[in-house]
Formats: sequence, C-alpha cells, structure tokens
Amino acid sequence: MSRQGKRKTKKGIGIAFCTCVYLFLFLPILVIVVNSFNATTSKPYLTWKGFTFDWYVRLFDNGALLSSFGNTIIIAVVSTLLATMIGTLGAFGMYKYKFKGKGVIDGLLYIPVVIPEIVLGISLLSLFTNVNIPRGMLTLILAHVTFSVPFVIFNVRARLSGYDNSIEEASMDLGANRVITFFEITLPVLAPGIAGGALLAFTLSIDDVIISYFVNGQTKTYPLKVMESIKSGVAPDVNALSTLILLGTIALVVLTQSDFLKKKKA
Repeated sequence: MSRQGKRKTKKGIGIAFCTCVYLFLFLPILVIVVNSFNATTSKPYLTWKGFTFDWYVRLFDNGALLSSFGNTIIIAVVSTLLATMIGTLGAFGMYKYKFKGKGVIDGLLYIPVVIPEIVLGISLLSLFTNVNIPRGMLTLILAHVTFSVPFVIFNVRARLSGYDNSIEEASMDLGANRVITFFEITLPVLAPGIAGGALLAFTLSIDDVIISYFVNGQTKTYPLKVMESIKSGVAPDVNALSTLILLGTIALVVLTQSDFLKKKKA
C-alpha cells in the first residue's frame, strides 16, 4: 500500500472512531428529542405513532412537573449564590492567610467530593434529623450548598495560583483601603474562577438526584420527578421539557461562545 493510501486509511479509521464516539454521546439526547414529538399515548411511550406538538402543549397543563422544575431552579439559584459567596471567601482566606490546621482544613475539602453521594446523603439526613430541621426546601438548599462549596473553592483557588499580590499593594499605596481594593482590584481578577465555580455549582445542583432523594421531604425536584416515571417509561411531556432545557443550554453556550469570540477579535 502506498503512503497516500495509508494516510487515507488512517484518516478513515479516525473519522469512523470519532463518529462512533459522538454517536455514543449524543444518540441518547437525540432519542429524547425525537420522543418528545411522538404521538403515542401508551406506555412505555417507545412505539412511534406519528409526529405531534401535543406534548409541548400538554406540558403547561402538567402542574406537578412544572412545579418540580420551578423547585429545581429555585434550589439551584439560591444554593449557587450561597456556595459561590462561601467558596470565594474561603478560597481567598486560605490563600491569603496562614494559620494552624490549614492543611487539615484543606484536606477536609476533598471529603464531599470523593465520598459516594449515598454516604453524603445519609449523613446529611442524619444531621437534619438530629437537629430537628424539617426536610424540604431548606434542607435541599443546605445539602446542595454542602457539596457545591468545595468545587467553587477549587475553581477560585486555581485562579489565585497565578495571582500577583503586588497589584493589591499598589492599590493601597494609592490610598484605597482593603475593602475597596478587594472589590475594585481582587474581585475582577478572580471573576473567571468565580464564574466557573458558580456554573459548576449550578450544574451540580440542577442535576442532583441521590442526595436530594434523602433530604427532600415533600419537596419534589425535576430529577426526582423524572425518577418516579422511570418504571412505566419516561412520559413524552418529560421529554418535551428536557428538550426545552437542552435548547436553552445550547442557546446559552452559543451566546457565550459568540461573545468570547468577539472579545478575542477585539
């Protein structure tokens, strides 16, 4: 075989491999989108009965599903804000100051990350039960903050690894106090790390099932609501809402990337 023939063979194998990988990743998403337009009304909702938009219309009549999605958004937003504030201040404090036990605290940050979610869920359930906190929206928010804070700290601390302290000293030499220096100098430098940590915290919160299952009480989140329908097959209205979430995510990514490319060209 000639050298050109070998190159074509390698290129063909590479394309075939990439195609298989992308099919493995995106085929399940495609199935969800297709089934959201399926006209079937018989469980497990897998037999194709024709194309329809009925499930998108019926979605807005499904109060329980929309309520669970609303709960998910509220929990994700509140827990992300709290985790971002706590994580940012924690990362900055651990970077800025030296104190006894700093290494121990640093090591403890990895525990919520490395232990199985079911163990963390049981431990949080025991804690809330022992201190008589009723399970519901509050316990869900506290639980989501607990497992999100370490990820925010890791992201902000990664940003701090290349931080130049001299810019703070220059700011204070020009008359700014520590508070003004933090908000006007330090915070803008840390902004990419904070944003990355916040997005990660939001994604983890909106996607959580196991920990939420232990601490939810009567408050249903969207992932838990979907779990309830798995035994009889995922209903098309769930597929419809998932498709709308997917479209929203894609739109957000496109807007973010286009804004990034504009700034890069400028």
